[in-house]
Amino acid sequence: MPLLNWRDSKHWSDTPAPCVLCDKPTNLRSDRAKPVHKVCAEDWIDSHAAASAEPGNDRG
Repeated sequence: MPLLNWRDSKHWSDTPAPCVLCDKPTNLRSDRAKPVHKVCAEDWIDSHAAASAEPGNDRG
């Protein structure tokens, strides 16, 4: 599982908003300024990386 580095203050907002993945409130923001928990983002990346590695998912 990849671990995201969100130490930069750009990943924090003073205003809570619903996480785009679990709908629970969060002050965290993605690199694209979307409200998302770090754990939710890491789980999403992990599950989508596994899906793209399955046979038949060639992009070439």
